[in-house]
Amino acid sequence: MSFLENLVGELDKKLKQIYQGGGPKAIAKHKEKGKLTARERIAVLLDDPEDFLEIGAFAAEGMYLEHGGCPSAGVVTGIGKVSGRLCVIVANDATVKAGAWFPMTGKKNLRAQEIAMENRLPIIYLVDSAGVYLPLQDEIFPDKEHFGRIFRNNAVMSSQGIIQIAAIMGSCVAGGAYLPIMSDEALIVEGTGSVFLAGPYLVRSAIGEVVDNETLGGAVTHSEISGVTDYKMKDDHECLQKIKSIMSKIGPFPLAGFNRVEPRSPIYEPDRIFSIFPADRTKPYDMYELLKWLVDADSMDEYKAGYGKTIITAYARIEGWAVGIVANQRLIVKTRKGEMQMGGVIYSDSADKAARFIMNCNQKKIPLVFLQDVTGFMVGSRSEQGGIIKDGAKMVNAVANSVVPKITIIIGNSYGAGNYAMCGKAYDPRFIFAWPTAQIAVMGGMQAAKTLLQIQITALEKEGKQIDKETEEHLLKEISERYNSQLSPYYAAARLWVDGIINPLDTRKVIAYCLAAANHNPEIKPFNVGIIQT
Repeated sequence: MSFLENLVGELDKKLKQIYQGGGPKAIAKHKEKGKLTARERIAVLLDDPEDFLEIGAFAAEGMYLEHGGCPSAGVVTGIGKVSGRLCVIVANDATVKAGAWFPMTGKKNLRAQEIAMENRLPIIYLVDSAGVYLPLQDEIFPDKEHFGRIFRNNAVMSSQGIIQIAAIMGSCVAGGAYLPIMSDEALIVEGTGSVFLAGPYLVRSAIGEVVDNETLGGAVTHSEISGVTDYKMKDDHECLQKIKSIMSKIGPFPLAGFNRVEPRSPIYEPDRIFSIFPADRTKPYDMYELLKWLVDADSMDEYKAGYGKTIITAYARIEGWAVGIVANQRLIVKTRKGEMQMGGVIYSDSADKAARFIMNCNQKKIPLVFLQDVTGFMVGSRSEQGGIIKDGAKMVNAVANSVVPKITIIIGNSYGAGNYAMCGKAYDPRFIFAWPTAQIAVMGGMQAAKTLLQIQITALEKEGKQIDKETEEHLLKEISERYNSQLSPYYAAARLWVDGIINPLDTRKVIAYCLAAANHNPEIKPFNVGIIQT
């Protein structure tokens, strides 16, 4: 078994654990109330439970351990088809701290709404939450990208004509009560669903009134007295079927019209990837081989093939969709002057070529796919004198101002400014995923550890301390272990620097799914890069 297959096995194992949510005991307690779990609700709602692109499965992984942890940030989000319509789905997982909102829960919900807005997809909320997790309220309540932004987004999406449907399937309290009521339509489940600004305990504390959940904000109250909700459902199954019925009657919306033809299988079989990608991330491999495995057969037209060889730029098709590919080449290649170039490094000519290609794709309304395995821009006096800063700025400018959808897959290294130039998270990719081989950081582990070691040794020597070889080795090991833990793709996914970690074998399917979602937004702004030095 190859090292990549081992990493995929580890990924599957971690996902199975995450799918358990709050664990067997919490799930059993949840079901005693007659409720389906968040993932069961999504499975019932979808046309095909297997056809679901999950976003943020590893959100909050390894975080909040002092609070008992928060698997998947206590909410399941993703994209799937409901009554034939591609939708964003957000389902609170009440088996995790009663669905309470941790800081990463808020970030994940906002990411789901961002996907709905960027791609003009309907969004369905399956609400079952105890509200803000009070011990961390200062990290989720008051700031611009915190809890309240969600309701602001409700209002903005409504003004943009983006459909929002909310099902109150459990608790929905305090500020969270605004989410379903600011949606287009709201459903509520009898016996389990409740929505109110203040629960019975707070009401009694504030005004002395003694009242139960149902009377205060249950299904009968809001469906027959207040008129707050639109549909009263007897259980989870009936509620989910009603949502499907509502979705089935939605009229057609215009599409972007990105070019697509009948898909063709790649030249290489899927399992070939296990022999292409090396176990040692410092060793070169041929990106052209990987592209033969990824793109539709005979669909690739390379742009400026003989120039700027450490970045490959090409028009191609993935599952029939026309795309512009920008990929780092990790082979050692020769320039016209006969000099050797380092694989994975962006040189001036490569940056110049990539910038021009990105502008061409915007001119032609072709979505961009970035395949990242980059260690950064070339450094040194020769590169500086050759204008690497200027050419790098051209590429960054083109990426930043690109108006066609951008999809980024981090397959290996993603270091420093290379992350930015190759459309890292800061450059607004519509979607960004990582392989289990990915590493994201300012620089590679060994370089960073040695740099940090020198800083620490200098500080200790200033204090008059003598550092022997054994102490130095111990410090290097300690620093390396700490830094390397932050290089992990799971560390990145936990913080939503990427939308998820995917099995390399699913790469074509994931990119095609993302392109299908992006095709639902017909509005593409005019492309303008402003001032670029030449």
